[in-house]
Amino acid sequence: MRMKLHLPTFFKACNPAKTLVVGNPEDRQYYIDFSAVRGGKIIEAIERTITRLSPDEPTCQLFTGHIGCGKSTELLRLKTLLEEQQFHVVYFESSRDLDMHDVDISDILLSIARSVSESLEDIGIRLQPQYFTQVFNDIKDFMQTPVELSAEAELSIGIGKITAKTKDSPQLRDQLRQHLEPRTKSILHAINEEILERGIKELKRRGKKGLVVIIDNLDRVDPRPMSTGRSQSEYLFIDRGSQLR
Repeated sequence: MRMKLHLPTFFKACNPAKTLVVGNPEDRQYYIDFSAVRGGKIIEAIERTITRLSPDEPTCQLFTGHIGCGKSTELLRLKTLLEEQQFHVVYFESSRDLDMHDVDISDILLSIARSVSESLEDIGIRLQPQYFTQVFNDIKDFMQTPVELSAEAELSIGIGKITAKTKDSPQLRDQLRQHLEPRTKSILHAINEEILERGIKELKRRGKKGLVVIIDNLDRVDPRPMSTGRSQSEYLFIDRGSQLR
């Protein structure tokens, strides 16, 4: 008996703008494994590096490809694989916080800090990084945005207030960058020591094997030329690449 075609469902399944979430049974039926023409099982290799080769040591892995080739679907599949092995996975689209036409290192670091802290707060892990308390106090005057980090306050909300205000204001964004640029090393230290390490410690206390952060959509950074003659992509991923590892 031939199944009747339901056109709305068919068109929805073929929508190239929709990312398949393989962890969702409804989406899983539409997933096609293209590893044979992609040079191997890349996601499985990344997952193996995290879970077997370096479960207790930090790793930084790059997964790239042309826009629209299915990277987000594969990254969400990686998220599912890692969660099945009891890792806490923070997946976020960088374009949520960033103006992809105008991105700097400090913007990406704040986005990471916000997304990780938000994910941990959702499961009841509230961190109080002392360094970010100091940063918020320093910038609240020129930002004209009161940001308080009391014992009950959530770090993600504080960072969210800042990124929301700067995303739509190039002038404020430049002011914030000028303030944060000389503090990049300290911000990296605070993210690693006060957010990631503390978060991992608490997650393991709860029975998780570790923490994995997946950042999507950085390939959408506009490769516009900068005043230095380099493209924005070259500046971020080559000139400043060591600070993204």
